[in-house]
Amino acid sequence: MIVLSRLSVALQRRFGRQRIRKIALGSVPFLVLVAIWHANTVFEWLPPVFVPAIGEVWDAIFFLQEDCPGFVPLIQLDNDCMMTTHILSSLGRVILATVVGLPAGIALGILAGMNRPISKFLEPVGVFANSISGIAWIPLAIVWFGVGWVTTLFIMLNTIFWLMFFNSMLGVRSVAKVYEDSILTMGGSRWDVITQVYLPGAMPSIITGMRMSMGFGWRALIAAEMIGGDSGLGFMIFTSAAEFKIEEVFLGVIIMALIFMATDRYLLAPLEKWTVERWGLVWKPT
Repeated sequence: MIVLSRLSVALQRRFGRQRIRKIALGSVPFLVLVAIWHANTVFEWLPPVFVPAIGEVWDAIFFLQEDCPGFVPLIQLDNDCMMTTHILSSLGRVILATVVGLPAGIALGILAGMNRPISKFLEPVGVFANSISGIAWIPLAIVWFGVGWVTTLFIMLNTIFWLMFFNSMLGVRSVAKVYEDSILTMGGSRWDVITQVYLPGAMPSIITGMRMSMGFGWRALIAAEMIGGDSGLGFMIFTSAAEFKIEEVFLGVIIMALIFMATDRYLLAPLEKWTVERWGLVWKPT
């Protein structure tokens, strides 16, 4: 008890009481799920063919990497490093689609939103494009690009761009025109209007669009890899399910969730704090 008490005090000094409480509360649902998962293994509510044991999922990591050397250049990854290859393949598509789709969607959305007639003209286009699920494009993408890397990249890029474009355009339209007129009256340029008025004013919508586009884009990518891909986590899950390797399916799902949670926690949330909360555009809890 003394050791636990000292450990608790040390953690509170290192991370702060509020942060530790937040981490603890956030961990409760996952601990409950793990407990139920383990209880299913003990009491066999569902057979292992439906829900494998936690140990089997853990062993699947080493099985998929059993012949993979400790260090290997990315260009030399092969079937001996199946899990690493699939993870890097999915991450590569995510990074490339993000680098291209996010800036393009934000820039074009801001430019369209600055002109009210143009934004009203393009708004139905954005609604139409966002109403079509990324998965619905898979058959056409396979016809256009075949099965492979380009098809899955196209699906995610299409999802990210339209969500970012639509949210950026609506965010700019929500900014009162009087602020633009004030900047121009004081001798500011159009660039000053964009950087000092429209970009900060539209930032809540832009950040929301980023989180939505990354979430929907990630799910669309996994679905595209299942149907029209030749590598990636979605492809790994699909092939494992076809071979009745349920433990590898569970492993792929867990890895997908962990990657997106890490992306949201360590990239998108700090970006929101650095921009939206920095400019005082949203309420910041104490």
